[in-house]
Amino acid sequence: MAPRKRPETQKTPEVAVRPKSKRSRSPWELEPEAKKLCVKGSGSSRRFDSGCLWAGLASLQVPPPSSIVRALHHHKLGNAVWPSLQQGLQQAFLHSLASYRIFQKAAPFDRRATSLAWHPTHPSTLAVGSKGGDIMLWNFGIKDKPTFIKGIGAGGSITGLKFNPLDANQFFTSSMEGTTRLQDFKGNTVRVFASSDTCNVWFCSLDVSARSRMVVTGDNVGHVILLNMDGRELWNLRMHKKKVTHVALNPCCDWFLATASVDQTVKIWDLRQVRGKSSFLHSLPHSHPVNAACFSPDGAQLLTTDQKSELRVYSASQWDCPPSLIPHPHRHFQHLTPIKATWHPRYNLVVVGRYPDPNFKSCTPHELRTIDVFDGNSGKMMYQLYDPESSGIISLNEFNPMGDTLASVMGYHILIWSQEEAGMRT
Repeated sequence: MAPRKRPETQKTPEVAVRPKSKRSRSPWELEPEAKKLCVKGSGSSRRFDSGCLWAGLASLQVPPPSSIVRALHHHKLGNAVWPSLQQGLQQAFLHSLASYRIFQKAAPFDRRATSLAWHPTHPSTLAVGSKGGDIMLWNFGIKDKPTFIKGIGAGGSITGLKFNPLDANQFFTSSMEGTTRLQDFKGNTVRVFASSDTCNVWFCSLDVSARSRMVVTGDNVGHVILLNMDGRELWNLRMHKKKVTHVALNPCCDWFLATASVDQTVKIWDLRQVRGKSSFLHSLPHSHPVNAACFSPDGAQLLTTDQKSELRVYSASQWDCPPSLIPHPHRHFQHLTPIKATWHPRYNLVVVGRYPDPNFKSCTPHELRTIDVFDGNSGKMMYQLYDPESSGIISLNEFNPMGDTLASVMGYHILIWSQEEAGMRT
């Protein structure tokens, strides 16, 4: 049954939390109080319980700096130590999450935020789109007022947002207004790549490749359109029976395309061999409609998010093998921006917002609306971020390209998370 209040404004039940005055204390001093905020992890197909916000950290063995330097030295000499080095760096990063806090917050829109994208070369700059078509370009590292581009209001929802990899002063958008277009930072339209002739068709997703100079966009009736950067349409095919919620080009093999749909499938395509709706390489059926399908930064894995309670991690070299399943509550609700899991840009970690569901198997009373971090290989819950002053449902989460700052969308709010010390210096 739908909640009485819209999820982005709904308050969580009262729980024991640390007061503001203790935010300056070290995380380890706060451990006794943090243990009061116990959250049971959703685990994976190999069951795992996080216990509480700090439980996962207790078992982490953070490598000393000398071992990292030694591993780098051996790697330089050609010795095969890179996996162990990467694992050590990932553990160190997970350890650092204990000091992450929200140090910037903004609520610039009159409707909920629906999409976000980090600038590819400025680690403190991001773009955020809203349900009303408004777009904010925000460099939170400076005190200047953010750039605000006004949308059309109702019916203008920004469904996809990507910076132009060939000109970082421009960005692509797909919207319910019925267009996929390229705009500059003043809001001027540089080029319209796709446009529908009817209000019954709109665009729901987009992706861009710098290497092959291609733009791909999907609409609400199952069509996917491939164009070059000059705006010339290469093909327009109905690849799904229903809305295409997500399109993603593989970052290492950009002729490799994944499309997700509410028809409960994710399909894999070779853009060099597309001849029609049946020319997909693989079709990956799901039990529920699918919100997103994202390739890992190295292109070796595919992460999917359904509209109910399951994340899946597929191996790109073994599509026919059963995926790693991660049970996780993130059900769909019409007044909530769809929850989508993403990859950390540098480590094999999955980041996703939690929407507690009383019907979910491991749900506990007064479960918190956390940001959950999973290991992409094992499916284990590694950490949960939570701020009692921002306790709404967090639909979108994405780390900047450097991997040290997290942007989150919570209803009308944009949250910026970073290590406490770094946030104080900004």
